[in-house]
Amino acid sequence: MTKKRSYDKMRCDQEFGHESDPINSSTMMRCSMKELTHIDPMIADYDAVFCDIWGVLHDGMRAFEPALKALQTMRQIGKTVVLLTNSPRTQQDIIAQLQSVKVNAECYDAVVTSGDVTRDLIRAAPRKVFFIGSQHDLVLLAGLDRALVAEEEAAAVVCTGFLEEVGFTPQDYEELFRRMQARNLPFICANPDIVVYYGKQEVWCAGALARLYQNLGGEVHFAGKPHTPIYDCAFKILHNIRGTVEKNRILAIGDGLLTDVKGAVDFGLDVLYIAGGIHRHDYMKNNVMDKDALFSLFDRYGYQPQAIMWALQ
Repeated sequence: MTKKRSYDKMRCDQEFGHESDPINSSTMMRCSMKELTHIDPMIADYDAVFCDIWGVLHDGMRAFEPALKALQTMRQIGKTVVLLTNSPRTQQDIIAQLQSVKVNAECYDAVVTSGDVTRDLIRAAPRKVFFIGSQHDLVLLAGLDRALVAEEEAAAVVCTGFLEEVGFTPQDYEELFRRMQARNLPFICANPDIVVYYGKQEVWCAGALARLYQNLGGEVHFAGKPHTPIYDCAFKILHNIRGTVEKNRILAIGDGLLTDVKGAVDFGLDVLYIAGGIHRHDYMKNNVMDKDALFSLFDRYGYQPQAIMWALQ
């Protein structure tokens, strides 16, 4: 039986918004999807949260204070908060990064990264690896007894991102990828995200390169969102923290439709979609959300969240 949410009693035309909120509830089109400006009406029905980081808690340069306060409040009332990120870095690196943008440990109980989960894929890969990514991401291979070799010597590829983060597009890698695909090199993608915003600047991620390699007929392996391994890891960590938690008592929060929303839905979790994140340019017109465009986006991807909110608070 489907669990009845306490906030289901709210009328679909009830106004949750305020004047500064880009979401105008008076134009609500789908009664099954709730629009919120605060998470309070929703969180009471859950014991734990799987929350995205980049785009929800910070933009790489500054933290979103209302979001941090929301997570702190959740923990104060007994909820467990597990942060899930598609970053190709280790948990220790991400915790340090969080601290650098003023996201402190009071906001979460645990951190699960695509990088840490991807290490299992690297362990199972051939030893000779061609690495594509920034030098600071080489920590992903630490302790795995892998030999970094040139392209022509490699038996596998590990990609954490672009060799240069600015000034290049996926198409710049096509010639290289055609050579790798011709040799049937397996491609391990440590970050399934396509793009992120660093402040207001759009930055390509490893997922864009993985998509190109797949389109060229290459074999690609993922561990991060929306794929199962990162959710299995988070679920296990949650169990270690507070014991058995049913999936219908876990709320996923994120701004990526093809990562956060798809992954959570496929794993059997409810989702709160943060509309002011990575996809906002697809449905914002004159600083107002175009509901038709938003719901068309949901329809196009085939995944619909239980609720939407412009920004976590």
